Amino acid sequence: MAGHSKWKNIQHRKNAQDAKRGKIFMKLAKDIFTAAKNGGGDPDTNNALRTVIEKAKAANMPNDNITRAIKKATGNLDGVTYEEITYEGYGPGGTAVMVEVLTDNKNRSASEIRHAFSKHGGNLGESGCVAYMFDKKGVITIEAADEIDEESLMLDAIEAGAEEMENEEGAFIILTQPEDFTQVRETLESQGYKIEDAEVTMIPKTTTSLSGGDLEKMMKLIDALEENDDVQDIYHNLNEE
Repeated sequence: MAGHSKWKNIQHRKNAQDAKRGKIFMKLAKDIFTAAKNGGGDPDTNNALRTVIEKAKAANMPNDNITRAIKKATGNLDGVTYEEITYEGYGPGGTAVMVEVLTDNKNRSASEIRHAFSKHGGNLGESGCVAYMFDKKGVITIEAADEIDEESLMLDAIEAGAEEMENEEGAFIILTQPEDFTQVRETLESQGYKIEDAEVTMIPKTTTSLSGGDLEKMMKLIDALEENDDVQDIYHNLNEE
């Protein structure tokens, strides 16, 4: 499970920047959009949507934002159609970068994403050019507490369908296949475990180290992409340890 530790360091920085820029609501809106698009806009019949709405409310996301995200997904927002697009490319030093976008104008998004890459020492590639460098996994985090027996949790997680678990920096990190993610999360919740965080994400199989000018350019590329309103998630394999 070594790849997850590298992902966690990357994700920690990204989460901190998201919060700094007020991007957390956009991330939650994306999760709501995806859940509603895949399972319908009624949280009473869509467990995934209900879960992410609860997460959004815990983060004090306004109800209007929640409703708007659901309407986007179900096509009920002013006749506007939103598309999910994943762009792939290379950053400075050959780093692998994947950018998930939610947009009502794919031509605008493609132009802006391409410009960000070229301006900061990278280049946008064809679909599939770096996807093979990542594994799509469900990641469930449970805070390590005195009342939780690690062996019991591991057995419960594996029985629910998880692949593996690791005790990492005061938290139990559980990995699943994407198709097993919801079942594992809901089973553990029903057994009384408090889920600190849960999402399906992309974990790099290997990482790339940069220094000097290449590292500075890579940081500017990430910042430029994060500042784009259409961008929902950025995955890369930069080693930031």
